[in-house]
Amino acid sequence: MRGVARTAALLVAGAVLAVLGAGTAQAAGYRYWSFWEGSASGWSYATQGPSLVRPDDGSVQGFRFAVSADSEDASKPRRAPDFAKICADTPAKGGSKRVALVIDPGVAADAPDGETPPAPRTACARVAKDASSAEALASVAGPLRYDTSAMLCAISGYPATGCGEQVSGNGNDGSDTGGGRAPTSASAAGSSSGDGGGPSAGVLVGIGAVLLLGIAAVAQARRRRG
Repeated sequence: MRGVARTAALLVAGAVLAVLGAGTAQAAGYRYWSFWEGSASGWSYATQGPSLVRPDDGSVQGFRFAVSADSEDASKPRRAPDFAKICADTPAKGGSKRVALVIDPGVAADAPDGETPPAPRTACARVAKDASSAEALASVAGPLRYDTSAMLCAISGYPATGCGEQVSGNGNDGSDTGGGRAPTSASAAGSSSGDGGGPSAGVLVGIGAVLLLGIAAVAQARRRRG
């Protein structure tokens, strides 16, 4: 009987460790360019990618390179979304629109190994009225680099390599884990979708199965004892 009880206890302990392990795995961050929309109240994480957004004249768009786990954790551009200041020297012109851009390559702690982030800068893009945010960015901050899924990988050639790679934890220590991709973000052509940071459905199902086995083993041991 003791052997059965010990087995059940080990199964339950294994399930608990699986939960803890899943939480630890979700702590990993990703190094990527995030996309933001500015307003008088500050920066808001964009819900669509720059290839889909068609900003109005007078809009402010921001791009920030950093290590983050999801949209709630993402670092905002470190310059204010001030259209009047950014586009002060770019007069309006018929048949076009002006889009103010804040481009923040981030800090050294978030940079890939061997690379140094350029200084943050602003630019005023004067583009066609139907131009996207990506087109506005390309007009003032090329070359841009995208991956096959249309995720924005580099602005003005920074970083030289890599695209949304996973790094160990959120410690910004620059060490790659070698697996995983950045969560689908507004830097890609599609809409963003963050996760809650908890265990996946598959993990939860597996843990539930293990717990049921443990409960069944204990019940069987009690019946035999009776």
